Amino acid sequence: MTSQAQSPLNVPLPRTWDARLARRLVTPLVDTWVTPNHLTTLRLLIGVAGALCLAHGGFAWANAGALLIVLSNFVDHTDGELARIGGKSSRIGHFYDLACDALVTVMLFVGMGIGVGATSLGGLKIAPGVLGAVAGVAVALIFFLRMRIEEMAGKAGTKQASLGGFETEDVLYLLPIVTLTSVTAPFVVVASIGAPLFAAWVVVDYCRVARRSARSAAPAEASKTQLWASE
Repeated sequence: MTSQAQSPLNVPLPRTWDARLARRLVTPLVDTWVTPNHLTTLRLLIGVAGALCLAHGGFAWANAGALLIVLSNFVDHTDGELARIGGKSSRIGHFYDLACDALVTVMLFVGMGIGVGATSLGGLKIAPGVLGAVAGVAVALIFFLRMRIEEMAGKAGTKQASLGGFETEDVLYLLPIVTLTSVTAPFVVVASIGAPLFAAWVVVDYCRVARRSARSAAPAEASKTQLWASE
């Protein structure tokens, strides 16, 4: 079900600079046939193309892939802004967006690992592709658990840290620096360690939210039981 379209002037401005720019770009699309899912699909295609370029290996391909990933990350903001100002939001679209986010991010790390393996002269005891896959799987777990936390605690439960108009996920805008300076291999190694550690922290957070939700639901269930008993 979609909500009624509203004027962009009546919708609070996004906190981040990229989301504000995205809103300006999609505002002309409000009364057109374009839907948020179209923009989500565009984000997916650009992200997959970027991951494939990274997997090809080599300086030029890696930088092309990094630029495509940056573009994909920006386009990821356009679907949400169109949904907000155009009244075209839907639950299916929301989960489609989350699934595309997870897929692009996983393919990003796997692609970087494969690309490093194709061009590296060695020195790693574990294949770079495996390291990329470890980071990618950890990121997929993070996306899944964040989705479950959002279902239990709402969007406030998955609110990202922000500073100066940028959020945690905006670190991907720095990816071209990694490829331009040819430090992709160390980046993959660090990601294969950092992503699982962050996933472990999200697991702890998920357990905390789940326990809190269970405690909140207990009184309601008890009230229902008493009501049934009185009948």
